[in-house]
Amino acid sequence: MPEMENAGYKSIALDIAQRIVSGEFPVRSKISGRSLLAGQYRVSPETIRKAIGLLKDENIVSVSQGKEIIIISDQNAYDYITKHNYLKSAYSLKQDLQLLLVQKKEIDRKFEALLSNIIDASDRLQNLKPYHPVEVKVTERSHVVGMTIANLQFWQNTGATIVALRRGTQVSISPGPHVILLENDVLVVVGDGQVQARTEAFIQRPAPPVEPPLI
Repeated sequence: MPEMENAGYKSIALDIAQRIVSGEFPVRSKISGRSLLAGQYRVSPETIRKAIGLLKDENIVSVSQGKEIIIISDQNAYDYITKHNYLKSAYSLKQDLQLLLVQKKEIDRKFEALLSNIIDASDRLQNLKPYHPVEVKVTERSHVVGMTIANLQFWQNTGATIVALRRGTQVSISPGPHVILLENDVLVVVGDGQVQARTEAFIQRPAPPVEPPLI
């Protein structure tokens, strides 16, 4: 049985009324004959005849003896679909579904393209080792404790650039040269492939022993 036959002539009448209200079928325009409408809705011409008969009874369309269908009232069409607002024709539902499927395909395409771009960007960033950040922790006995970044000549000794400093739950972005380093500070640095080893070696260098005061 054709798929729209189950919808019934009442649903088809409602759908045609909706198309009139939307302006697809303007007032005083002629719509396709029963055979063409039957092809659009995939139902028999008899089902279309019944649907047009309902619309004629509601003074929405007129049908001439030559079987010409003319739209005569969009207001009556509106009143008709309002009266049957609990109905939604299978044809309209199918149209809505087709539109949603098209939109979904476009969203899926954009999502796949964006995901591909993210993966490509991530791969490139991973290969840029001079800009790959690493973390180095200031140890308890480190000679840098109590020193400023400037006094340590940090870049000259390590080749590392400090991009952030984490102290407990606080994070400072691009700390200035006058920041004093404390025990358990975590430095986020960038540099070449050996920057972590050089920075850790520099940070872990113990502080010189304190000489006893002269008596």
